[in-house]
Amino acid sequence: MGEVQTLTLGLIAGATVLLGLPLGRLRNRRHSRTTAGLRVFLNAIAIGILIFIVWDLLTHAWAMIEVALGEMRDGSGGLGPVLGLGALLLAGLGVGLLSLAAYERWLVGEGTAERLMMGPGAMAADELTISAAGSWTAAHRLALLIAVGIGLHNFGEGLVIGSSAAQGKIALATLLVMGFALHNATEGFGIVAPLAADDERAGWGFLLLLGLIGGGPTVLGTAVGHEFTNDAVSLVFLTLAAGSILYVIIQLVAIALAGGHRPLLYWGVWAGLVAGFATDMVLIASGA
Repeated sequence: MGEVQTLTLGLIAGATVLLGLPLGRLRNRRHSRTTAGLRVFLNAIAIGILIFIVWDLLTHAWAMIEVALGEMRDGSGGLGPVLGLGALLLAGLGVGLLSLAAYERWLVGEGTAERLMMGPGAMAADELTISAAGSWTAAHRLALLIAVGIGLHNFGEGLVIGSSAAQGKIALATLLVMGFALHNATEGFGIVAPLAADDERAGWGFLLLLGLIGGGPTVLGTAVGHEFTNDAVSLVFLTLAAGSILYVIIQLVAIALAGGHRPLLYWGVWAGLVAGFATDMVLIASGA
């Protein structure tokens, strides 16, 4: 398959992130209690989806180390690859998680992290704006961080699509695109979920930016995978994505716990997990 056709497949897989983004502009001011419950539920669905993505990322990352362990066990490989891949896994997780925590501390200033957790958690829109951090609200920044984590994840998906196409596995690449496209549609909703608690409605330009950050790396990964990929590169991006999404999950859980409506929280997380596993089943059933 040629490069143009391969990039088209990556574009199709990544563009479906855009489908869930308009939900970030939905508002309902007339029934505040109902709206608060809906916000908690939507936030919880996003948590469930992101938990599934972290599980999926770490499963694929650990599979590479298991292969290296198997080769060491049967004598066809040594200890070096195991230690190298293991170090990459731990370093990727650490950089993905801790760098975002350090960035948040630098961005909003010392002591503001507590307000970030308390304000959105109480679902009080007037507490979301943090003056020390510029014109963007806390919900806007959190949505941006989610988009970054999902973008790293989708880069890894693009690597798989590009590699399959380069090896002439056209049917596999096409099936992967179908499965990833369905999965990415749910990720778009996960990106904009924090915006439901924001008093400032997100503009279309900002939503498009989120879509480019979250879905664009699929195309980039497809191009890279078509030309070059290896286990070390894939492992780095898988664990960077997992670490960054873990950071976002911690933020969303703090918001959800402080928002009340605990039954809706549990049901929402379950619904998000169902959405994640259901779309993954499509991939497995298709032979991908």
